[in-house]
Amino acid sequence: MPTPHGKAVMISAFVDANHAGNVVTRRSHSGILIFVQNAPIIWFSKRQNTVESATFGSEFVAMRICKELIVALRYKLRMFGVPIDGPANVFCDNQGVVNNASRPESTLMKKHNAINYHIVREAAAAGILRVGKEDGQTNLADILTKIITGERRWDLCWNIMW
Repeated sequence: MPTPHGKAVMISAFVDANHAGNVVTRRSHSGILIFVQNAPIIWFSKRQNTVESATFGSEFVAMRICKELIVALRYKLRMFGVPIDGPANVFCDNQGVVNNASRPESTLMKKHNAINYHIVREAAAAGILRVGKEDGQTNLADILTKIITGERRWDLCWNIMW
């Protein structure tokens, strides 16, 4: 790995999922928007491979996908010799996911979500990411998972470009 040079960059991400958004298969849709500094670098919008029984599960699946994208991005930046400023800030609009991902004392009572839960918690403990709460009305990843019209759509697009 080359020696890092220049100013360190900060990575931030917005994560969202629409629970059971597909009316035929009831699969959720993940939306992830990753920024380096203030520039959007990765836009990810895809149907999830599994059917989740709750919003909590679909949000954790999206969080795991985001973690994998962040790890790959961090590796690429390090191979280019770009220094990284601390863990990536990941914003999610589900308070339960934020609590379970960021608080060491939290426990998971849902066995079927255990793999996603432990992958995200392990990344938080390793200093790869830090999970925080973003209000549902201002979560930029909403534009990748939901049908949004009017002023709210304009506001979200403007915040991505700004």
